[in-house]
Amino acid sequence: MSKIVLITGATAGIGEATAKIFAKNNFNLILTGRRANKLSDLKNDITSEFPKVLIQTLQFDIRDKEATANAYNSLSEEWKNIDVLINNAGLAAGLDPIHTGSLEDWDQMIDTNVKGLLYITRLVTPGMTERRSGHIINVSSIAGKESYPNGSVYCGSKHAVSSITKAMRIDLAPFNVKVGAICPGMVETEFSLVRFKGDQGKADSVYQGVTPLYAEDIAETIYFMASRPAHVNIDDVLIMPTAQASSRDVVRNS
Repeated sequence: MSKIVLITGATAGIGEATAKIFAKNNFNLILTGRRANKLSDLKNDITSEFPKVLIQTLQFDIRDKEATANAYNSLSEEWKNIDVLINNAGLAAGLDPIHTGSLEDWDQMIDTNVKGLLYITRLVTPGMTERRSGHIINVSSIAGKESYPNGSVYCGSKHAVSSITKAMRIDLAPFNVKVGAICPGMVETEFSLVRFKGDQGKADSVYQGVTPLYAEDIAETIYFMASRPAHVNIDDVLIMPTAQASSRDVVRNS
């Protein structure tokens, strides 16, 4: 069987683009997400272009510990031999100062960005340590490097991802398991549409007057990380649009 990559949050944006680049490079895919129709559409698209690639889709909410375990345990033993885990599922919800922030938004971000990452990693890593091989790439953010106004909990969740990644690397290095993080700046995906609860005008304004990164840029970098020789581990990548110098400093065309 070809190598297997499991990608969380595969139904759109970075996850979808990452699935396609790994398929192009002959990986078999386990694609996870909450939207069954999107998973089905993505599977059909990839299968039509890369008919030799085998694909499993798992529809569940990664915030749900039991649903995550049930989905993973539904895989055959052969499919559990995961070579690469891409912890991509994540979101920002709301853009409010700490004193008016929504508790529901906070729970959603922490449960998805931190706990969901931990749930699936805890399921996959025992097999990697037993086989003494594997690679985990966690999708963090510039928000995991810098904090910015009205983003306290989102920034906190992504700082947690960065810290967990570093500790994970230490824990798994004796088992020959690679671990790294990629921290994108501004990427034009569904990110801002989700953050602003479907307000397309607000989402569009984030990218106004600037050429952002695109999902394919991140996917290409993730694949680069995963395709290095056995003796090379890329621990941490900060990737930004040319026009973005920090989380808050963006040069926009007038």
